[in-house]
Amino acid sequence: MRSSLTGLLSVLVILPALAQAPDGSPTRIRGTVERLDRPALIVRTRSGQSVPVTMVTDFAVSGVVKRSLSDIKAGDYTASTSVRGPDGKLQALEVHFLPPSANEGQFAWDLIPDSVMTNATVARVAAAPQGQVLKVTFMGQEADITVPPDVSVVAFVPGDMSLVKPGAAIFIFGRRHADGSVSAIRATLEKDGVKPPM
Repeated sequence: MRSSLTGLLSVLVILPALAQAPDGSPTRIRGTVERLDRPALIVRTRSGQSVPVTMVTDFAVSGVVKRSLSDIKAGDYTASTSVRGPDGKLQALEVHFLPPSANEGQFAWDLIPDSVMTNATVARVAAAPQGQVLKVTFMGQEADITVPPDVSVVAFVPGDMSLVKPGAAIFIFGRRHADGSVSAIRATLEKDGVKPPM
């Protein structure tokens, strides 16, 4: 059961390295579900645009569940969106747990301008006046990420199309094709009021 769940979560994890379709450029879409118009899922983006996303064969849905900062331990595999403060140190905007099979690394992200995503193993958790500091390792490198106490911490869980309902928060990593259309094989949606923070 555990290995099956881990395998499923590996499929549902949102990573830039994963191909969504044979062609097209990677694109991320954040917003809320406007409506389901099969085979398209219409998303109202944060800028107010209605974007149709074609759901390809075997379209998969995941949800997120709330976790706490105290749940993060040495040895956990996590991803975090962060920005650099005036002192050059990374400060997390969100943290989510990853399955061990997910690719590690640090790369530019677009949650807000100049944000980065870090997929890494937690080597140590230390208390700090402004929350906790995660010392993480990835691809032979190390980084310290400060996580304020009010930052959202979540974990992926399997979901189904019942989560795809008007008004639900949604995050899609898909492909934008030459004709401007967008397709995707998976989406992460709000579950029980917990919204995807990435």
